Amino acid sequence: MPIATVNPANGETLKTYEAMGDEEIERRLQLAEATFRTYRTSTFAERARLMHRAADLLDEDQQDIGRIMTTEMGKPVKQARAEAAKCAKSMRWYADHAQELLADEEPAASDVTDSGGSRALVRYRPLGPVLAVMPWNFPLWQVIRFAAPALLAGNVGLLKHASNVPQTALYLEDLFHRAGFPEGAFQTLLVGSGAIEEILRNERVKAATLTGSEPAGRAVASVAGDMVKKTVLELGGSDPYVVMPSADVDRAAQIAVTARVQNNGQSCIAAKRFIVHTDVFDAFTERFVAGMKALTVGDPLEEETEVGPLASEAGRSDLEELVDDAVESGATVLCGGERPDGPGWFYPPTVLTDLTREMRIHREEAFGPVATLYRVADLDEAVLLANDTPFGLSSSVWTRDEAEVERFVRDLEAGGVFFNGMTASHPAFPFGGVKRSGYGRELSGHGIREFCNITTVWHGA
Repeated sequence: MPIATVNPANGETLKTYEAMGDEEIERRLQLAEATFRTYRTSTFAERARLMHRAADLLDEDQQDIGRIMTTEMGKPVKQARAEAAKCAKSMRWYADHAQELLADEEPAASDVTDSGGSRALVRYRPLGPVLAVMPWNFPLWQVIRFAAPALLAGNVGLLKHASNVPQTALYLEDLFHRAGFPEGAFQTLLVGSGAIEEILRNERVKAATLTGSEPAGRAVASVAGDMVKKTVLELGGSDPYVVMPSADVDRAAQIAVTARVQNNGQSCIAAKRFIVHTDVFDAFTERFVAGMKALTVGDPLEEETEVGPLASEAGRSDLEELVDDAVESGATVLCGGERPDGPGWFYPPTVLTDLTREMRIHREEAFGPVATLYRVADLDEAVLLANDTPFGLSSSVWTRDEAEVERFVRDLEAGGVFFNGMTASHPAFPFGGVKRSGYGRELSGHGIREFCNITTVWHGA
């Protein structure tokens, strides 16, 4: 895949870039290693000052970087600006909390005595250069939620971004450079996916994090496992959105539309499977379908646009195949379902029902504005259907029944359970999944400690 900005609204190639050669990659790896030796000794206060400066610059750049993201991957420009604002907020959150989150921990005095020691503590020390393999769908946020905690922990970052967002990737390196981080603290590697294995095998790289597809996760985890290097993987999702009889159906249907089509439906934590109790199924369906039909689809640079194009022609083709397979196998199309005429990689907001387990869309992630709608008879069936997926990223449940709340928390196989609202990420809460959605956690204290050497420090009596 070429490293290029191709406008998904019209298919026009705007900029192309040459991949870095072996000499430049080696230079950057050497620089990362050298920078880490000194950067790791910087204070939390100094790192926080730099991160606050980077956040301020990002706020100043919000309009420009928003347009770049929209031009590169097609998200509505309002959402792109919101993404930039969220990144700045999270950078400040980590700047303000990193020292507390990584403070030394003191075991109980009785345990220290029992071990034969006089003093002991647990200290979180940085690992070194961390390789981040990141996707195009949230081209700023996916990187910042790794970079902010990693840099504040004293690590340095190496970014291999998706090949269709090179301008955003280069912007991120420049952002940290302008903020005053030492040269080599955060570097973008403009390389194709074929270069990842050799970079990850390099002894200077101490760990890796990947957000992306399951095949990409398997490939990185395999190499990292062979090299005995730590990894964090956030892979696909097919999140359930469960609506029970006690729910506010109007509100649930309204939020369901946003939960499905945010980022043009190209979000791992977007609600994708809508599982609705039979008592409220008809009312929910009427409102949900009406909301999907009412969305404004068009040029993502226009302020009123709510759904833009998919990021690539291949992505649209994959989505079409899932819909066509379902329809051929008996699914009913309640709205959408047909590619529009004209330029760009647009696909309409679509709702499918009358689904069966044999359909591909029941098992595979639909990465675009396509919702699958299921009717269930009771809570037991809702839980079984919600878990009937190889993924386990997050989930949303609408209920006012506290007994149902406890049951869903106990039984849903997911890294998050959100009640009476849509799944979202926030720097204070851990983010990640189970099953084929990956392992490890980003964000919160759990995320900043993923790439730390958790060190026992013990003193004899």
